[in-house]
Amino acid sequence: MTKIYTYTQPVDADIVDAFCVLQKGFTDQFVFYDKSRKARFMGLGRCIALPSLREVEYVVQGETEQPPILFSFNRFDAENPKPADELFASFPRLCLMLPEVVLIENEQGRFLQVNSLGPVYAGRVARFSRHIAEAKPRTRITIPFELERDSREAWGEAVGAGLAAISEGRVDKVVLSRRQKLVAANPFSSKDLLVNLIDGPARGTVLLYRYGDVFFCGCTPELLVRKDGASVESMCLAGTTAAGADEAEREQLASELLHDGKNLQEHAYVVDFIREVFRRNCHDVAIPDHPGILALQHVQHLYTPASAQVLEGKTLMGLMGELHPTPALSGAPVGEALMLIRQIEAYNRGFFGGAAGYIDGDGNGEFTVALRTGVFDGEIGWVYAGCGIVEGSVADDEYDEIDMKLKTILSAFDGGEDGR
Repeated sequence: MTKIYTYTQPVDADIVDAFCVLQKGFTDQFVFYDKSRKARFMGLGRCIALPSLREVEYVVQGETEQPPILFSFNRFDAENPKPADELFASFPRLCLMLPEVVLIENEQGRFLQVNSLGPVYAGRVARFSRHIAEAKPRTRITIPFELERDSREAWGEAVGAGLAAISEGRVDKVVLSRRQKLVAANPFSSKDLLVNLIDGPARGTVLLYRYGDVFFCGCTPELLVRKDGASVESMCLAGTTAAGADEAEREQLASELLHDGKNLQEHAYVVDFIREVFRRNCHDVAIPDHPGILALQHVQHLYTPASAQVLEGKTLMGLMGELHPTPALSGAPVGEALMLIRQIEAYNRGFFGGAAGYIDGDGNGEFTVALRTGVFDGEIGWVYAGCGIVEGSVADDEYDEIDMKLKTILSAFDGGEDGR
């Protein structure tokens, strides 16, 4: 049995500013920051890595009854034998990571948490608190860059292979991706991209996993699963159109998307999959019959929420394992689509499209799908995006859709005109 000691106390500071002042001393960094709701966790250092919560016991110290927060970043296809790019390849294969320090913002307030394998030394908490009190308001910077564009012709061949598999009856849908190499004009840090994603226009949940000199980050719109006690939620997200230049165009495009047969079919594969997983593991499953629209900065998606009450004994990690990858990430049927992706794509996706999130010591937490993301080393990087291919898909249209999606991770390099 692994015993964790966790000391949590309130802090009177913006947790992002606090993170910026503390992060210089830690090479391991973890962020799960929901921009739309107060579910924000920013971890520093790695106290221990664990395979599961089954053999973990925690002891609460300090002023606040808060269980320890652990982070988890999982690969899209962990068994894919193809090599990942050199940046993804440098990350270790770990399941749950307990930071030494976690900054928390939730509905109860803002907190500093310090974790240890022995009783937490009060002087250590006081030292972190002093540093946080010295935090200055963060600033944004713009980092010029160039992209090495991938081939539209090669993409056409990949989509052609996917459509051939669909016509042969191997799959109904396959999700293919593109990656592009990014070269920055100036050195940049994980903090630079993190601040631009949090304070910039990107909508969703900001993710960061830094290990040594490399870091994976982005802002994803897609919830995979959230658990709070017996209540669980998920999200069916598939089917895409542009955001539009103004409100009138946005509404017109949204209306067209809601009545587009190709996109509705693509969405239905995801709804059916999540409904089946929930029916196996939950009761009181609630999923609307018709999708709505999730409007983001650069694109709009068909969106159907899902909620249920989980059966006793079912865990967040177990649900994550059954839900990932959904047909929104791989295709349908999932197994056949995964094998087809391995055949078509020349690279391993690494964390792109993987399940990323947090879990507390009581087994509650949430996982998102790591979309609109990239991996970087402070000078270069790779940015990733994908789209679903079904019967009737047109390669050039899908190529352009991916370009729209890439704008989210590329916004991490834009400091804005007015700073913060």
